[in-house]
Amino acid sequence: MTGWQTHASRTVYENPWIRVREDEVTRPDGSDGIYGVVELQHPAAFVVPVTHAGEVVLIRMYRYTLGRESLEVPAGGTDGEDLLTAAMRELREETGYAAADWEQLGLMHANDGVAHAPAYVFLARGLSLADEAHEMAEEGISEVLTVPWPRVLELITSGELHDSESIAALAYAAIALGRMT
Repeated sequence: MTGWQTHASRTVYENPWIRVREDEVTRPDGSDGIYGVVELQHPAAFVVPVTHAGEVVLIRMYRYTLGRESLEVPAGGTDGEDLLTAAMRELREETGYAAADWEQLGLMHANDGVAHAPAYVFLARGLSLADEAHEMAEEGISEVLTVPWPRVLELITSGELHDSESIAALAYAAIALGRMT
């Protein structure tokens, strides 16, 4: 029993990537109100690419919502395609790398107080440079860099790597690779 009751729901905005809806609700305390929810139209795929040397491939990109650059793992919407296919596409588009070995690590939900935004995390190993990353300019990616795990932790601690979904994806990968001890 959740304590929440939904009486009506209406879409207030929609595009190919997101839908925003308002629900008329009764809260657990019995009061009535409106609850706004942002829904991704399709799940996202987050990729933690790890080189043969054990370094993590990260991207630096401009985030319009923040008005500044952000250091992140490659990621993007699945656009309705298979999760692994989307993860492979995002890795190639954003970094120029392909991976020989893929492992799905888990599912995470971002901003679950206001959003329904499922994201699947993949570990990509056996990297090779496939081609020029062809969506870098379109997405505002200014740099692709390889970072040793200890430096990744420093970047998180210092706040330079602040994207919560990237941090969660890196935690999934660190657990899978035995780097959380």
